[in-house]
Amino acid sequence: MGTFSTLVEIGNIDGGEPIQVEATVDTGALHTMISQSLCEQLHMRRQGYEEFELADGTVVNYPVGTARIIVLDRDRWCPIIFGLDAECLLGATTLEILGFVVDPIAERLLPVTRRARPF
Repeated sequence: MGTFSTLVEIGNIDGGEPIQVEATVDTGALHTMISQSLCEQLHMRRQGYEEFELADGTVVNYPVGTARIIVLDRDRWCPIIFGLDAECLLGATTLEILGFVVDPIAERLLPVTRRARPF
């Protein structure tokens, strides 16, 4: 596991201009977490609550939703957690949806070419 930062644009799936933030890429995190204040600033809708287990084993309930996430010109809708902290955390699910792998030595994201098998 490791962490490093990258620039990310986050937007509301209902429209409006995305906001650029610095996000921590955490290879040990499954989901992307966006601060409550940024979610409110973007007028994002909560779509419910889900239970999550923290690294220390504590189980917590967080509101969840969907955000527009843009990284290095790759633009997709991704599931997010409405977090309590001011930090934005970019998790493995979002990296997979956007088509990135992590280079932990150079601390950067590498785009991957998806390969489709013909039917």
